[in-house]
Amino acid sequence: MLDRLRRLVADLAQAEGPPEFTEDDHRVAAAALLVHIMKADGTVDAAERATLHRIIKDSFGLDDDEAERLAAEAPTRDDQAIDLYGFTSVLKRHLDRDQRLHLIEMMWKMVFADGAMSELEDNIVWRVAELLGISTRDRVLLKQRIGGATESGV
Repeated sequence: MLDRLRRLVADLAQAEGPPEFTEDDHRVAAAALLVHIMKADGTVDAAERATLHRIIKDSFGLDDDEAERLAAEAPTRDDQAIDLYGFTSVLKRHLDRDQRLHLIEMMWKMVFADGAMSELEDNIVWRVAELLGISTRDRVLLKQRIGGATESGV
């Protein structure tokens, strides 16, 4: 019976087609912030693009096509944004504290994707963390964990 229910849910999901990424979708807000970080130092390389795709796919449980669509939508949303608050307000409405911590972790992974952290990237993560109600301690611990893992090749 459980298998029939799973198949029904899967069939319904396929019948609906690919998910739409609406203005109020927390995945769009998160992806736009990741793109904002990616572009902050003025250069975007293949490693950063691959990291963006992997983070989006893994964090949101998307397949390759859906992740690519979201990654393609994110720069447009970032370019249209006036400030970071538009994204963080969506995220605060949809994410609990642990999910917001995960977002900061995702941002640090994006920062360190090219092997270096610029002062501007660090500042953006700090501002987003503040807007999301993430403590300085938690932000710095995540930075150290992700930055240390990047330096050691993990």
